[in-house]
Amino acid sequence: MAEEILRKVDVDWLLCVYGSLLTDKQREIAAMYYEEDYSLAEIAQQEQVSRQSIHDTLQRVEKQLRTLEEKLGLRRRFSLTEQAIQAALNALPETEETVLSRQLMEKAIRLLNDEEDGNGL
Repeated sequence: MAEEILRKVDVDWLLCVYGSLLTDKQREIAAMYYEEDYSLAEIAQQEQVSRQSIHDTLQRVEKQLRTLEEKLGLRRRFSLTEQAIQAALNALPETEETVLSRQLMEKAIRLLNDEEDGNGL
């Protein structure tokens, strides 16, 4: 059960990053399932298609999103950037001379997190 939740969170993250590259219908169905937590049956009823059709669409969407991340690596780069800034921040000594540098790095981390929040990540 926990594994399924982690998988859904992972796909939702990918959807936030790469969702605009999906078709409108794929994005709509994926948003209902991953973001709004609709069941397959609820989505099928709303879309007036079979539950199997929704399941197949979600499988294709997940595969597309994982392929995009594998090829483009935006999530990986985002994470590495945040880690590098945090490591640089942690390496700064606590002196008056480093106050501005520390503030700028903290602002960069906040901007990354704000971007994450703004995209629903």
